[in-house]
Amino acid sequence: MIKNLYIKTYGCQMNVYDSGRIKDLLKPLNYQLTDDPSQADLSILNTCHIREKAEQKVYSDLGRLRQHQTTRRQQGGEMLIAVGGCVAQAEGDEILRQAPYVSMVFGPQTYHRLPEMIAQVARQQDSKKGKAGRGIVDTDFPIESKFDSLPASQSTSTSAFLSIQEGCDKFCTFCVVPYTRGAEYSRPAKDILIEAKRLVELGSKEITLLGQNVNAYHGQAPNVNQEWGLGRLLLELASIEGLQRLRYTTSHPRDMDQDLIDAHGQIPQLMPFLHLPVQTGSDTLLKAMNRKHAAKDYLGIIDRLRKARPDIAFSSDFIVGFPGETQKDHQDTLELVRQVNFAQAYSFKYSIRPGTPAGSMDQQVPEAIKTERLYELQDLLNEQQWAFNRTKVGTVQPVLFERVGKIPGQILGKTPYMQSVPLVAPQRLVGSLVDILVKEGYANSLMGVIIDSNEPVASAA
Repeated sequence: MIKNLYIKTYGCQMNVYDSGRIKDLLKPLNYQLTDDPSQADLSILNTCHIREKAEQKVYSDLGRLRQHQTTRRQQGGEMLIAVGGCVAQAEGDEILRQAPYVSMVFGPQTYHRLPEMIAQVARQQDSKKGKAGRGIVDTDFPIESKFDSLPASQSTSTSAFLSIQEGCDKFCTFCVVPYTRGAEYSRPAKDILIEAKRLVELGSKEITLLGQNVNAYHGQAPNVNQEWGLGRLLLELASIEGLQRLRYTTSHPRDMDQDLIDAHGQIPQLMPFLHLPVQTGSDTLLKAMNRKHAAKDYLGIIDRLRKARPDIAFSSDFIVGFPGETQKDHQDTLELVRQVNFAQAYSFKYSIRPGTPAGSMDQQVPEAIKTERLYELQDLLNEQQWAFNRTKVGTVQPVLFERVGKIPGQILGKTPYMQSVPLVAPQRLVGSLVDILVKEGYANSLMGVIIDSNEPVASAA
C-alpha cells in the first residue's frame, strides 16, 4: 500500500541532501512524497540549529502537525511524526517531553536507521493495540558511517548535491556544528565517484559537493593506501563524461591549500565562484571566534585564488555584533569587504547558541547596535552585488536551466556565478546549458536573450 511522506527541510544544503536521501531510504517501504502534511502518513521535520530561536520554530511546526495528526485519527487514519536533524540531536528527549505525540527523534548521523525505527514504532502499536508508546530517540553518534547503509540515489535534478564530508573539528566559539554533527568524517573517494556517476546517469549536469567543512576533505583514495584532498577529488570528478559543472560548499579559510587553489585554475568544470566564510574583518574578533586565521591570511587566500583563476568571484558569511565587537571591529569588517569586493554575501546578527563558548562571553552587544551595524554592512554588500551583476551586461554567460518558473512559459537557470536568470523560453531547455547575452543586471538576477541561432530569441520575464 502506498503511504504519503511529508518532509519539511530547514537550513543548510546538507539538510536538503539528507532529506533527499531519506526519501530514497523510505521508497522501498512504499512512501511517496506529498506537499500536503494533512495527507501524510509520516511527517518529518529535518531541522537546523544554526539560526536564532530554531527550537521555537520546530515546536511551532510540531503544533501544526499535531492538529493534522488529530484530524487523521478522527477519520480513522494515523500519522507518525518525526523530528530529525541538528535540533533533534541537540534536544533529544526534551522534544518528547514537550511533544509526546512525536514518534521518532533522530540525529543527522542516524537517519539511515529510520526503517528500523518505523518498524519499532509499529511493534509498539501492535503490542498496545494501536496506541502509541513512548517515542524513540536515536541521537548517539554511530560507529558505522550512515553512508554505508544508504541506498543508491533513485532520482535527481539538473543540479544535484553530493555529501562528501560531515562534521567539524574547528570549534568556532559561536557554532554548534561540532556538537550536532560530530567530528570531521570524509567519505572514501571511491564511494563519492560511484554516487557522482550515478547522479549524472540520472540526469544531473551540475554537482555541488557538500560538507560542514568541505575543503577539509581527506578521503581514502581508490585502490591505494593514500588519502585524497579536495583538489585531487575534484580533478577525478571532472573526468566524468556528461558532468558539466562542479561546485563545493562550505569552506574554511584554514583548509584552502595550494592543491585546491591550483584546481581552480586547472579544472574548467569547476565554477569560478567560491563561498568562503570569513565572519569578520577584525583580528580581535577572529581570535575570540577561534577562527585561527587573521584578516591578512584571508586576503592572501583571495589573492592566490585570483592569480589561479582571474575571473573568480566570491561570496562569504558575516556575523555582526559578536560579543565584545567595537566600532573599530565593525569598521575593520567594512574595510575587508571593500578590499575583497564580494559578488554575494550572507550577513546576520549574532545570536546566542546554547552550549557554545560565545554564549557565556561578557560584553554582549546591544540589539540596537547590532541592527545599525548590520544595515550598514548589508548596504555595502548589496551595493557590491548589484555592481557585480551589472558588470555582466553585454557579456555572454552560459546558463544552466534547472526548472520551470511560476510564471507561465518561464524557465529558471543560473550562471557560473550563481546569478539567477529567468527566461521565457521552451520548457525543453530545462536541463540544458544555453548561452545568454546579458541585457540587464539587477540586484538579485540577470536578464538576457538566447543567442543560439537554433533557438528563437526570448527575453527574460
